[in-house]
Parts: sequence; C-alpha cells; structure tokens
Amino acid sequence: MADTPLARMPRHAMDDGLGAVWDRLNGLTGEPAFVEAFAVAPELLSFVMDDFYGKIFFAGRLDNKYKQLARLYLSLTHGCMTCNKQNIPGSLEAGLSRQQIDALPDHIDDGPFDAAERAVLRYAAQMALTNHDGHMTAALHKDLRAHFDDAQICELGVVMAVIGGMAKLSFVLGLVEKEDYCPFA
Repeated sequence: MADTPLARMPRHAMDDGLGAVWDRLNGLTGEPAFVEAFAVAPELLSFVMDDFYGKIFFAGRLDNKYKQLARLYLSLTHGCMTCNKQNIPGSLEAGLSRQQIDALPDHIDDGPFDAAERAVLRYAAQMALTNHDGHMTAALHKDLRAHFDDAQICELGVVMAVIGGMAKLSFVLGLVEKEDYCPFA
C-alpha cells in the first residue's frame, strides 16, 4: 500500500472525469494514491494524463511499442510495483511478448529483442534513475539512427525523462508501492 503524507481525495468526492481516471488506475493496480493525491490539483493530473500520456505517449511520432518497452524497462529497473502492474499489461497490448517482458531488465543483449528494441533498451539504460553516468554515445546514436530519426529519438528521450521524473516524484511522495528490490525504498 502506498504511504503518502498527502491528503487523498476519496473516489466518491471526485467528478466524473477524475473518477474515470481513478477507476482506470485502481482497476490496473489496485493502488489509486496518485490520482487521489493529485485530485486536489486537477490541472496537474490533466497534464500527466491528457497532455503527456494522451498526446505524446499514446500518440506522437514513435510507435507506441517502443515507448511501452522503454517505460517497462524503467519501471522494472526502478522497482515501482504500482508502475509494473500497469506497464506489463500495456506492453502486452502494444505487441511485446511475455518472453520479452520476462527477459527484462537484465537481458537486453541476449534476450528475444530485435535490433531496434535493443537500441531502445540501451537508451533506456542510459536514462534510468539508477544510472548516474548515463550519456548518448556515438555508437548508441548510430544504433538508434538505424531505426529511428532524430525527432523520434528526442520523443523517446522526453518520454523517458517524464516517466523517470514522475517515478521519482511518486517515490518521494509515497504514491506508489515498491518492489522488494526497489533501490529507492
């Protein structure tokens, strides 16, 4: 269970729009603390759900499969249990296989991934909160450019930056459940 010091708006006090977001998150994860806490600032929740997820993550110029793959890699690496509960189904819906999911986060180079997926995973490894020395090498950029243009590479980077930042915020505010191995416990 999430352990946040923030006030949590109960589901019955939410309008229909917030209630629908609560229902979706609670249905996926069983832990709606993020929505309950951010319901006091609906414009912030709208930024995350509508502007980021609606316009960039689930839309944008890059195939959603690659964004789902990067998001899942990050949540598994960061140990966000609440995130994993929604990211695994999202990854399956986007076309990743159970075998690919089970290979994460430790089998980037020897797992069941094609060259484009491996490049995305190596990029995600550089963006992980646990990698304090992450950077875009010439070799990584070359591998990414074999499959994506620079606009898609930038989009994927922004997606991972927002996801990483939201994960850190969620850990700090106690809005998510953590895996036993979470380095931020």
